Amino acid sequence: MESDLRSIGELARDSGLGVSALRFYDGAGVLTPAWVDPQTGYRWYAPGQLADARLICRLRRVGLPLAGIRAVLGAAPGSGAARQVVDAHLRRLEDGLADARRELSLIRRLIDQRENPVTATPVEHRFTVPAHELAAALDAVRFAVGGDPEVPMLSGVLFDLDGGLLRLVATDRYRMALAELPVTSGLPGASEPPVASGSAAPSGSVGAGAPAGSSVAAIVPTALVDGVRALLGSGAEHAELALGAGRFRAGTGGHLIEGATLDHDYPDYRSLVRLDPVHRVGLPATELRGAVESGATRSLPSGPHGAACEVTVLALDGDGRLSVAADGAEPAPGDVRVAVNRDFLLDALRAGGPEQLVLEITGPIAPLAIRTAGRDGTYSILMPIRVPEPV
Repeated sequence: MESDLRSIGELARDSGLGVSALRFYDGAGVLTPAWVDPQTGYRWYAPGQLADARLICRLRRVGLPLAGIRAVLGAAPGSGAARQVVDAHLRRLEDGLADARRELSLIRRLIDQRENPVTATPVEHRFTVPAHELAAALDAVRFAVGGDPEVPMLSGVLFDLDGGLLRLVATDRYRMALAELPVTSGLPGASEPPVASGSAAPSGSVGAGAPAGSSVAAIVPTALVDGVRALLGSGAEHAELALGAGRFRAGTGGHLIEGATLDHDYPDYRSLVRLDPVHRVGLPATELRGAVESGATRSLPSGPHGAACEVTVLALDGDGRLSVAADGAEPAPGDVRVAVNRDFLLDALRAGGPEQLVLEITGPIAPLAIRTAGRDGTYSILMPIRVPEPV
């Protein structure tokens, strides 16, 4: 038998994988030897396993996680599943490179300010957004703002301007909400004289904005966010915003409000929202809200400060039907379950509005994403809660 097999050393040499890596992938159930000598425990591999070993070697070089490697090797031939895994990983790498370029651009600015503290001049970016879309975006993220004084950088909404797109982000570490809206106009502008927070001013006092390709981010404190939202009920078509130099201003409907932004670094939310869901389920928001409000719950330790909270377990059966699992019910074969804080789930459903929702479910230990159909850039993410296994 051994004459037709490769030893682990030979396979390591021919594939580019080390012996220790081959032992690891054996233990992980990814590349199991064709035969193991019962006396010595020495591993032997079939000739056809060389191709798999070489594929694993290359997947390792591009940083594909173990779960992805397992999915590629386990994909049915001709199904296209292996290519989907690789394509998703490539998108993550490209997103990571874009994030790195953005961060390095900001780092260069910080270095310039550090090396030229006298000549460095703060830049204010001014731009215009549709007032109704800004109101909808604030409504979509406000519920997720943190209130823990131990993490002050989360006690506000991140306004992240990236060229022609404004993204709003809020999180309290247990959930995250994001919303996107277009920047409709922007021209370079100098800073305006200070205006007292909450005071009125003629419409147009805030200039018409940032040049195309501008990039700036700042955390707007909760009280200022709520003040901006109150202004947006005036029925004006546009809101004029100014961001940068440690200040934030919003003008609409003949009124202007401004205040200082928070001097903190916001968490890197982009790395947290790169989800590769296994299942996407569409259903009306009112239907899911009713099921959650009337469905069974369990009290489990989670949420802020580890306090107990009511947990809803969502169950997706093999036919793609979503339901709230009954307390203590055993999952059927093929069921996918994810447990989340019930109150957080209801908050996210209310923020999403009455429209059709799309739930993205990966598994019991992966975040649950809740999207409003047709608004891909506006969604919520809820962290899962581990449900203890029955004894």
